[in-house]
Amino acid sequence: MGLINIEQLLEKYDNAETSLAEEAQIRAYFAQEEVPPHLESYKLLFQYVSHTKQEQFTKDVPLQPKRKKTYQWISVAAVAVLMLGTYFQMNQMNQTTTLDDLSQEQLMAYNQTMEVFNLVSTKLNKGSAHLGALDLVSTKLNEGAENLVYVKEFNNATNKIIKNK
Repeated sequence: MGLINIEQLLEKYDNAETSLAEEAQIRAYFAQEEVPPHLESYKLLFQYVSHTKQEQFTKDVPLQPKRKKTYQWISVAAVAVLMLGTYFQMNQMNQTTTLDDLSQEQLMAYNQTMEVFNLVSTKLNKGSAHLGALDLVSTKLNEGAENLVYVKEFNNATNKIIKNK
C-alpha cells in the first residue's frame, strides 16, 4: 500500500470518516515492522489498540450477597402491633370508663399516647403531601406515552409514503 494512500486514510481516520475495511487496511499497514518516521506515533497507537484488545480481566470479583432486611420489617411490624394494641386498649377503656374516672397516672399515659398518635399522624400527612408530585409525574408520563402512539402512526405513514415513491 502506498504512503500517499495511507496518509489519505489516516486523514480520514482522524476525521472519523473511515469505514471498517479502511481501518483494517490501516491496522494491517501499521502491523509491519518498518514504518516511515513521521508515522511512528500512529504505529504506537495501533499497536496499543491491538494489544489492549487481547487483554482479559482474569481476577475474580467477589460478589457480596444481598443483606436481608427482614429484621427491619420485623421492627416495623412490632411497632404497628404495639400501636394497634394501644389504640384498641384505649378504645376499650373509653367505652367502659370516661376520662373523669381515670387516675392521674392513667390520664397522663392517655395524654402521652394521644400526643404520639398526633405526631405520627402529622409525619404521615407530611409524607403523603409529596405523593401529589409523584401523581403529577405519573400523569405526565402517561400523556407522553399517549403522544408516542401519534409518533408511531406518523412514522408508519411516512414509511408508507417513502415506499410508494
